Amino acid sequence: MRDTRGRSARPVRASEALAGLKAQIRPQTTLALAQAVWANAVGERIAAVTEVAEEVEGTLYVDCVSAVWSQELSLMEPRLREILGAAMDGKAPHEIRFRVVS
Repeated sequence: MRDTRGRSARPVRASEALAGLKAQIRPQTTLALAQAVWANAVGERIAAVTEVAEEVEGTLYVDCVSAVWSQELSLMEPRLREILGAAMDGKAPHEIRFRVVS
């Protein structure tokens, strides 16, 4: 883009351009944001056996592959919520509930 005198705008570092783009395309809903950061926040082992399914009135529902995983993750819920909150820039759900999918 050129300025009023016909000169090109100053060059912008790729990192600056990507940071601006990242802010523009960031998911807007709690569910979309949780889905976007889930795997990185909880790690690949937990992400492999879970899927963020829905968010209802501040509660995030996560589907698990087995009752054992559901129970184990329920016990870890306070810590997982804390980790997820950090990954979501403080926009974590009030509660995470784990359920088994058949």
